[in-house]
Amino acid sequence: MAEAHQAVAFQFTVSPDGIDLHLCHEALRQVYLSGLHSWKKRFVRFKNGVMTGVYPGSPAGFMVVVVSYMSYNKYKQLDPSLGLFAKLGQHIPISRYMSSDSQRIVGGVLVGTSLWITIIMIMRNVLKSLLSWHGWMQERHGTVSWSSRLWLLLVRLFSGRKPMLYSFQNSLPRLPVPSVKDTCKRYLESVRPLMDDEQYDRMKGLAKDFEKNLGPRVQWYLKLKSWWASNYVSDWWEEYIYLRGRAPIMVNSNYYAMDFLYVFPTSIQAARAGNTIHAIMLYRRKLDRAQIKPLMLQNTIPMCSSQYEYMFNTTRVPGVETGRVFNFSPCSSHFSFQADTLQHMNESKHIAVYHKGRFFKVWMFYDGRLLLPREIEQQMERILADQSEPLPGEERLAALTAGDRTPWAKARETFFSRGKNKQSLDAIEKAAFFVTLDDSEQLYDKDNPVQSLDSFAKSLLHGKCYDRWFDKSFNMILFKNGTMGLNAEHSWADAPIVGHLWEHVLSMDPKLGYTEDGHCCGKPHPNLPGPMRLQWDIPAECQEVIQSSLTVARALADDVDCHSFPFTQFGKGLIKKCRTSPDAFIQIALQLAHYRDKGKFCLTYEASMTRLFREGRTETVRSCTTESCDFVRSMIRDETREERLRLLKVAAEKHQNMYRLAMTGGGIDRHLFCMYVVSKYLGEDSPFLKEVLSEPWRLSTSQTPMQQLELFDLVRHPEYASSGGGFGPVADDGYGVSYIIVGENLINFHISSKFSSPETDSHRFGANIRQAMLDILGLFQLDNKAK
Repeated sequence: MAEAHQAVAFQFTVSPDGIDLHLCHEALRQVYLSGLHSWKKRFVRFKNGVMTGVYPGSPAGFMVVVVSYMSYNKYKQLDPSLGLFAKLGQHIPISRYMSSDSQRIVGGVLVGTSLWITIIMIMRNVLKSLLSWHGWMQERHGTVSWSSRLWLLLVRLFSGRKPMLYSFQNSLPRLPVPSVKDTCKRYLESVRPLMDDEQYDRMKGLAKDFEKNLGPRVQWYLKLKSWWASNYVSDWWEEYIYLRGRAPIMVNSNYYAMDFLYVFPTSIQAARAGNTIHAIMLYRRKLDRAQIKPLMLQNTIPMCSSQYEYMFNTTRVPGVETGRVFNFSPCSSHFSFQADTLQHMNESKHIAVYHKGRFFKVWMFYDGRLLLPREIEQQMERILADQSEPLPGEERLAALTAGDRTPWAKARETFFSRGKNKQSLDAIEKAAFFVTLDDSEQLYDKDNPVQSLDSFAKSLLHGKCYDRWFDKSFNMILFKNGTMGLNAEHSWADAPIVGHLWEHVLSMDPKLGYTEDGHCCGKPHPNLPGPMRLQWDIPAECQEVIQSSLTVARALADDVDCHSFPFTQFGKGLIKKCRTSPDAFIQIALQLAHYRDKGKFCLTYEASMTRLFREGRTETVRSCTTESCDFVRSMIRDETREERLRLLKVAAEKHQNMYRLAMTGGGIDRHLFCMYVVSKYLGEDSPFLKEVLSEPWRLSTSQTPMQQLELFDLVRHPEYASSGGGFGPVADDGYGVSYIIVGENLINFHISSKFSSPETDSHRFGANIRQAMLDILGLFQLDNKAK
């Protein structure tokens, strides 16, 4: 192992003549190469910071502006410094040090630079004004008005060329604060189908009272914050929704991504790890250099990239009592003074690996370069071949990250703040990411599709509750038979950010390739130092805390009912031929399935992004509308096909309008949440806000978008389809549904609920979804035949 290699790198002897140093030249060489790598990285970051800071300007643009300005002044025989040096010469003897020609050149360059910066600022502000207009979203699919075409042309004109990942951050508009009146109106509209007349009239009275009295006061503070901060929602959302939660983040917050369904590149666990880890590190290098293209709608409209910052070298650290700021819960009067924090390192050259109860630190660089896939496979093989036993308390140590946050915070402070425990914990928390070499086998088995996929999903969501470090930004999980998946912590970013990385990893796997016997391409390194086994000294008291956390985590994990399935009967292609939005189609099918499942409607959460704005994250689309309920009732009662089809189109149009509102800052739930936060800071109790935020989301849904379609050729190779990912149920008696639309003919669903609820059954709900999708499509198919 690496300890032996390090022990002989530096030696010394003490003699009567003094101290004789024996330096290992190989060790010195590695120190030199490591330092060189670090300085190169610093230079690249500095250069990228400058390029991003002056975007849409560029060095070429700077030269054009300065040379043109100097040429114009020389042709007109004007002073390019605009008399700047003449005025300074009255106070400072500049002529002693610079000739007249030098003064003109320096002055011209300074004025030309100022002109260049002025042009950049004008372009940025014009672009920000253009991006604040969202009329293009109101266009019907397939049609573009002349006003939208002109707008798109202007956006392209002022967007510059070859943008880097963070180039548009300073040009994105701020998230607008909706009016209190509009928010209350839209809220009442969203709950109307869920309340009887008496309940609705009562809520209407509470809303009017809030709108008249407390509403304007809290709105003033939100307006002030929106002018001062980059985003009036995101920091509070991250803190109060994620970091101040004291419940386990496993299942409740973390989510997963799944491997290919139909392709098994290799059955060798270490080989799959080699290609996967190498692909992730290549992605990190592109991220560090800001070489990842910013995501742009219609290849023109930029989206915020701020969430990428914490993808690597990041850990969620459990918080201890601060005694400063409260943490509220609308459902309870309990106040917590604890908050987790996100610890981010600018640089990390290693990963942490878990296998059969042991933790290892694996360096990702040697000889001043990134390890190649076969070399990473070599390191994983060494770990798999290691027969050493776990130290006392080591095997289930990670259960601390799966249980309640407060015991973990106290244990971390008591048992892991000094000595070898702190060093080993630092190795995990400061790693680029966490890897689990799982000793179980998971895959999609066509002979047993239901049980195999359900087992796969549960393993990725929680595993054994002690073999994932749930606090890391993400865990890469490699199974014994060569399949893989990912588990991500939620506070630092939303699923599309992790999805972007996952698409890159899946697309790189066939490109990196494997040999005929299933190993990574290339050769092992003859002198590569081995992984370092982390050392622990975990006392009996800490082991009791670990066992207690494991008991909590297992109870939570055992209660999760996961069901994943590929819907192959039809996909986006056929839905679009029906002139209906695929997302609206699926959301309405979920409403129909839920009503058939439970015999009632419920408050429904669909995640929408607000990344058209600076530091935007998500907004809620309340998919259960009066229009969708009308359609569902028409499918239950005896109704004509024509009437059902009409109601479906009305419901789909309503859903699309609500989605547009959410994306463009017109959603209601983040506004209501922030008004509640302000009311708590003011010490005011709002019955309206308290009731609004205590309503449970019994159907929580999310679409995982495919963002880099150019990486996959699903027409020729449909087997290389991502199966998406999923998350745990939000409510104890509700469902969590994630879906991904893959190509034209496939939709993958991931459903979760709790066994302990007598109202839910994930498999039953999955069957209802399949039938609802087919029943709704049947309306269009009959209509097409009639035509």
